[in-house]
Amino acid sequence: MIKYTNQFLVKLEEMIAESDYFLRYEKGNFKSGYCLLHDQKIIIVNKFFTTEGKINILLEILRTATLDISKFSEKNRKLYEELSQEEVKL
Repeated sequence: MIKYTNQFLVKLEEMIAESDYFLRYEKGNFKSGYCLLHDQKIIIVNKFFTTEGKINILLEILRTATLDISKFSEKNRKLYEELSQEEVKL
């Protein structure tokens, strides 16, 4: 299911945009490649990552952050559930 393409990256970005979080790409030397500010609901990802790196980081964030999926469109809710199922298989 996970495809390391720009189109898949855009789908993940759209999913995060529908949640309460704001996604920004900034330069920085975060040890994990990203910074998650829970109180302000901001996700900052290292802008120098490759597409594959950005996708892996966003998938990790989707697993750890609590997102309000009631605001998701049907398409994004289905994608979120599929990604959750893949996490269980791993």
